Amino acid sequence: MSEMPVFGAGIWHFATYKDRYATEGYGPPLGLLEQIDKAGAVGDLSVVDLNWPFADFDGNLDDVKAALERNQLRAVAITPEIYNRDYVKGSITNPDPAVRAQALKLLNEATELAKELGCDYVKLWFGQDGWDYPFQVDYHDIWKLAVDGLRELVGAHPEIKFVIEYKPREPRNKIIFPNAARTLIAIQQVGLENLGILLDFGHSIYGLETPADAAQLCIDAGRLFAIDVNDNFRGWDDDMVVGSVHLVETIEFFYTLRKNNWDGVWQLDQFPFREDSVEAAKAAIRFLKALHGALDALDEQALREAQASHDALAAQRLVQDVLLSSMARMTESQDVNA
Repeated sequence: MSEMPVFGAGIWHFATYKDRYATEGYGPPLGLLEQIDKAGAVGDLSVVDLNWPFADFDGNLDDVKAALERNQLRAVAITPEIYNRDYVKGSITNPDPAVRAQALKLLNEATELAKELGCDYVKLWFGQDGWDYPFQVDYHDIWKLAVDGLRELVGAHPEIKFVIEYKPREPRNKIIFPNAARTLIAIQQVGLENLGILLDFGHSIYGLETPADAAQLCIDAGRLFAIDVNDNFRGWDDDMVVGSVHLVETIEFFYTLRKNNWDGVWQLDQFPFREDSVEAAKAAIRFLKALHGALDALDEQALREAQASHDALAAQRLVQDVLLSSMARMTESQDVNA
C-alpha cells in the first residue's frame, strides 16, 4: 500500500455554528484553544488551517503555539477574515480606497503570522468581492482592482505561497472568482509564481464543475497548491462530510490527483452543524483512508483502456469494485482492532 496522505482540517470544523434561524448557535461557544484541542482529539489530523484574527480568544500567540504542540498539530495555513461586516462591499475590490487599504493591511498581518507559524500558504477567500445586481459594478474596474491588489500583496511576500479559494456565490450573488478557469486567468494576469489555487471540492460541484476536470486544469497550469474536501447536494455549499453524497466524483477527483503525483494535504472543510465535530472528522478520515486503499487497488491500465474508448460502463465497474471492497476492508479492520 502506498504511503497514507497527510490529513488536515479547517479549525472552524470544531467551532460552534449559527444560522439565520438558530441565531443563538447550535452549541455552547468554543474558543480557539478549545477548538485546537478538539482537532487534536481526532487522532489522525496533522495540520489545521487557522482564521485570522483569532476568534473568541484573549490569549497570545504563545498560547496558540502551545495548544498546537500539545495536540501534535501544525498550522498549515492562515485564512484572513476579509469577508465579514467590515467588507460588505468587498475587500481588495471595495469602492472605498480606505477600505481597500484596510483589507491589504489585514492581509499583510495574516501573512506575517503565517510566516511566524511556519505555514505553507495564506488562503484568500474573497466572499464579499463581487456583485449582487446587474449594473451594480463596472466589471473592468472591479477586475483591475482584484488583479492589482493581488499583485501588491503576493509580490510583497515572495517567500510564501498564496492560494485563491474560488466559489460561485455566497455571500455575494456573484463572487469575482467563481470557478477554476476565471481564477487561473487572474493568476496569469498577476504573473507571480507564488500565487495558486485552493480547490474546494464542494465549491466545484456547487458551481457545476466536474471537480476532477477542474483539478486537472489547475495541475496542468502548475497552480493547484491546496485542496479542501467536503460534500453537498449541488444546490448549496452545505459543507457535509466528504463522501456522503458524491462518492464516485470524489474518487475520480482523488484519482486525478494521484495520476499527476499531487501530494498535498487532504484537508477537511466541513461544517457539522448538528453532528459531533470530532466524530464528523473521524468519519471523513475513515472514508478517505478507504478511498486511498481503493486507489491502491485500482487497475489503472484497465481504466486507461476503458477511457481510451470512452467506455463509461467498464470504467464504472472498475471504480465501483475497488471502492466498495475497500470500504468493506476498512470496516473489517476496525472490527478486528475494536
